[in-house]
Amino acid sequence: MNLKNTENRFLGIYEKAINNKFSWAEKIDIAKEAGFDFIEFSVDESDFRLERLDWTDQQINELRKILIEKNFYFNSMCLSAHRKFPFGSKDPIIRKKALEIMEKALILAKKLGIRIIQMAAYDVYYEKANETTRKRFIEGMKKCALLAQKYSVDLAFETMDTPFAGTISKCLTFLKEINMPNFFVYPDLGNLNQFTNDVENEIMLGKDKIIAFHFKDTTSSKFKEVEWGKGTVKFPKSLKAIKKINFKGPILIEMWSKNNKDETLKENVELLKKAKEFYHLQWKKVR
Repeated sequence: MNLKNTENRFLGIYEKAINNKFSWAEKIDIAKEAGFDFIEFSVDESDFRLERLDWTDQQINELRKILIEKNFYFNSMCLSAHRKFPFGSKDPIIRKKALEIMEKALILAKKLGIRIIQMAAYDVYYEKANETTRKRFIEGMKKCALLAQKYSVDLAFETMDTPFAGTISKCLTFLKEINMPNFFVYPDLGNLNQFTNDVENEIMLGKDKIIAFHFKDTTSSKFKEVEWGKGTVKFPKSLKAIKKINFKGPILIEMWSKNNKDETLKENVELLKKAKEFYHLQWKKVR
């Protein structure tokens, strides 16, 4: 594990930053070569990532063996599959599916040694939201928290790309209603900067419940795949706030591969290294 990252903090890379064409062994090699400490495992709404929830023990153990051999790990799982199967849905079949996804994700996390599952804080995404969808969402999250206790895995809300949970304050309101000790906040600095002008206060408010951070650039109209430095995120100001609360937990660089079929392993490494250089440059601007 690389302990030379800024302020002796573990620095991770999002799985989707690495080309889908590469095997797990190659993905890990790419992350390590680029100087990252861990990969954030993804279970999104796509069929090929949802299939991971039904991996056999043999498949899981093969991946665990690779992690052990390469002295690497998955610190967290980004579970965004609930965007398609939300707990706030009016359809009881979808709500049942949401809970099944949650338990399967917890079991997979437990077997892979993943300690944190980042939750997508959407009551609904493809349906119309209202007070009822919000109520169902909170009810669903209470069930998730109880399941997470069973498997000894922590859950954390991402600050999202919608007003429903765009700030730490809103996530803290949800946590108060859920009232479970194993539920935290996992702020996305890119999203957070678009829903508040007072990032410092938001981070201060959440200091006792923040478990990790996502680092990415965004604009008011684009929340992913924004070129580093081309967005409107105030990185030095945001990082200064992180420093102020003496946060020493992990930070995850979130970016996306274009999944170019002709991309080489070395080219993917270079893209990750550039992102890491940008990240460290922003820390150098902190006063």
